[in-house]
Amino acid sequence: MGLERSCSAAGTSGISTDCASDGIVQAPSSRGIERIEARFHGLGFEPHRHDTYALGLTLSGVQTFHYRGAARASLPGNVIVLHPDEVHDGAAGTDDGLRYRMLYLPPERLIEAVGGSRGLPFVPDPIIADAQFRQCLAEALDDLEAEPQDLLLDDLIARLATSLWRHADGKGSAAGTPRAKEAVLRCRDYLQANTDRTVSSEELEDVSGFDRYTTARQFRKLLGTSPHRYLVMRRLDRAKVLLSQGGSLADIAVETGFADQAHFTRHFKKTFGMTPGRWMALRRSA
Repeated sequence: MGLERSCSAAGTSGISTDCASDGIVQAPSSRGIERIEARFHGLGFEPHRHDTYALGLTLSGVQTFHYRGAARASLPGNVIVLHPDEVHDGAAGTDDGLRYRMLYLPPERLIEAVGGSRGLPFVPDPIIADAQFRQCLAEALDDLEAEPQDLLLDDLIARLATSLWRHADGKGSAAGTPRAKEAVLRCRDYLQANTDRTVSSEELEDVSGFDRYTTARQFRKLLGTSPHRYLVMRRLDRAKVLLSQGGSLADIAVETGFADQAHFTRHFKKTFGMTPGRWMALRRSA
């Protein structure tokens, strides 16, 4: 069922705001940017973490989650900003249920948007009231059935970067030297090309030209996570594609470089807050 056909009312942003059944709608990926709509009653996601910025709009209901040691609650109209590698969960705060849309923005897109002159912004408050930020996200999340055109996507990424820095604590991470940035991007590309196997520290030392500890520090500084987590996340991205195509858990585990089905399921739940089976059930119900 298409997204707009599954929802009844429309809010002022042009995004419809009333859905009854639980489910997840996932848009086509663009430059590694994922976009979803989720509808839940009760607990939606158990504690988990992403290697991207998670930028969201609460559309209806009360969106509750635990983040950086505190309980949070977002109402319709708010913008949600979660930093890479920060543990969080997600639930509906009332019996009426919850509906929201979320955009997962890879840190490298932010680095590109400022020409490599800055590191990563850290936004201390995960719930923001900002009309410009909200409008930009609403445009990015408006049509989940199609990929944004290149010119539109470039504009949206630039505006999202500006909005994040506007609310950042003023520190952020250091941009790093050009040599370090180039080394990290080489490591990123190498990991992306070798997601189906174990990559050793020695290999990344050869790719980066730095020792393993400098490589790990510079990788986290630029991309917000560790090389190991980045590799696991790319495996899981591939696994979600295979799941949507109807593959078995055991076959997908082997094809994406996990030791076995149990190993795959543990990593999937730690990353997305639910088992692969529940994720697929919610995808089918949308």
